[in-house]
Order: sequence, then C-alpha cells, then structure tokens
Amino acid sequence: MPAAPKQRPILALAIRIAAVVMLSTMIALVKLVGEHGVSMIETMFWRQFITVPILLGFLVSGRSLSRLKTARIKHHFRRGIIGMGGMALTFGSALLLPLAEAQALQFTAPLFATILSVFMLQEKVGRWRLSALIIGFGGILVITRPGEVDIPPLGLAVGLGAAFAVAFLSILVKDLNRSEEPLTIVFYFAAVTSPILALGLPFVMVGHDAATWGLLLLIGVTGFAGQMLLTMSLRFGPVSSVIVMDYSGLVWSTLYGALLFDQFPPAATWVGAPLIVTAGLLIAWREHVQSREEIQTETMLGR
Repeated sequence: MPAAPKQRPILALAIRIAAVVMLSTMIALVKLVGEHGVSMIETMFWRQFITVPILLGFLVSGRSLSRLKTARIKHHFRRGIIGMGGMALTFGSALLLPLAEAQALQFTAPLFATILSVFMLQEKVGRWRLSALIIGFGGILVITRPGEVDIPPLGLAVGLGAAFAVAFLSILVKDLNRSEEPLTIVFYFAAVTSPILALGLPFVMVGHDAATWGLLLLIGVTGFAGQMLLTMSLRFGPVSSVIVMDYSGLVWSTLYGALLFDQFPPAATWVGAPLIVTAGLLIAWREHVQSREEIQTETMLGR
C-alpha cells in the first residue's frame, strides 16, 4: 500500500472552501431543475453520469487509464452506495427547504464528523477545534431558532440526515485517501452509482427544453468539480478540521436563495453568521500555528 499523503492543513482548508463554492452552486441548480419538473432520480443520474466521460476522456488523452487500478473495489462500492443515499438526502433537503435553512442544517455535520473521527480514525480533537465547533453550532442555533422557525418536520429530518451522511462519508473518503488518489475515488463513486440510478430513468424521465438540459449539464460539471475538490481536501487535512470550512456555504446559499428563488433569510441569520465565520477562522488560525510548529520541529530534528 502506498504511503499516506503528507498532511498540508492550510492547503486542505483552501481546497475545501473551493469545494463548498462548487457544491453550493450545484445544490442551487438542483433546486432550480426541481422547479422545472425534473425528478430527483434523474437529477442524481446526470450529476453522476457526466463525471464518467469527463474522467475517462482525461485519462485516455493522457494515456493514464492505469490510474484507475485499485485493490479496494469493495470499499469503493460501499462508499458509492452510502454516498448515493447521502446525495438523495442532500438533494431532498434542498427541495424541501429554503436554501439557507437547508445549508444551516448541513452545518451540524462537523459535530457528527468530530465524534466519528475520534472513534473511526483515532484523530485527536483538541480544545481549539472543539471550541470552534461549539461556537459554530451556537451560530446555527441562532439562525434556526428552534421552536420559533417553522421548519417542516420532514425537511428537518432529511436535512439532519444529510448532515450525518456528509460526516460519515468524510470518514470513508479519508480512509480511501490513505491508498487512493482523488481522481480514482471520484471515478468509482460515479461508476458505481450511475448504472443503479439509470434503472429508475424509464419511470421518471420526461422531455426537457434546452435550458433544462443546460442546467442538468451544469449540475454534472459543478458536482464533478466539487467532488474532486472535496476529496482532495480530505487527502491533505484531518476530517474534523476541513469540514468546518463548510460553514462558508451559508454565504452562497443565502446569495443563491435571494437571486434565484426570492428567499431572504431572517435577521437572525446575520447574527449567527458571524459566529459561524469566527469558528472557521479559528480553525484556520490554529491549523496554521500547528503546521508552523511542526515544520520548525522537523527542521530542528534534521539538524
């Protein structure tokens, strides 16, 4: 088995932010095609299927199909099945809830990830990381205001389920990253799920106009880019750190909600958002300090 990749926490955080931008855009497009009458199964199919020719074309042109060779096909299959369920929950929450509220529920994922990473990956979660998570979760409570905001129970359940799926899948992807490169992980995720989703197309697929086909294409492209970046972030940094950058998705979900769906979050959002941003910045600062200390230690030992 190849050596595990060197951890580069600051790079991991930057990549994760870029991934959030892509995936937030994809979710907004998913909600948009839903209003065009496209079923969730068909949306999921095109989201996954488009990845396959993109990656195959890239590998064939570079004569590097051998990069898809893997000894962990069972792990890829497991990740694909669980990932498909997580995608259904994520898409479902976007269809059932306003984008900002769906995104806010996704922010509980770092709490799930922190707990899971301790038990599944034996990662250490220090007081700085834990404090950041508590601050961020406090911001979510301010935004959602439990008991005061009329969130449909089904939407709430689906949103929290999606957050748990994101956390659990982050653990699985982190484990795959120990031996597989991001391109391989993303390819098998699409290759495993596309045929399964295709089985449902005859029952749900209808004709579309050019604009709808364009949106479906964009969902595939942004989803592919987001998935690649997401996987790369977990290659270079610990799960419980990089996942905190998902808080930045609030900015994009609020923007898309206002521009595309005339959905404006309540005033509480602007109170909770600074807490969420503070949590992300605290993690970034702490990772920077730790990375610098590790480099200094390695330099001293090398003398």
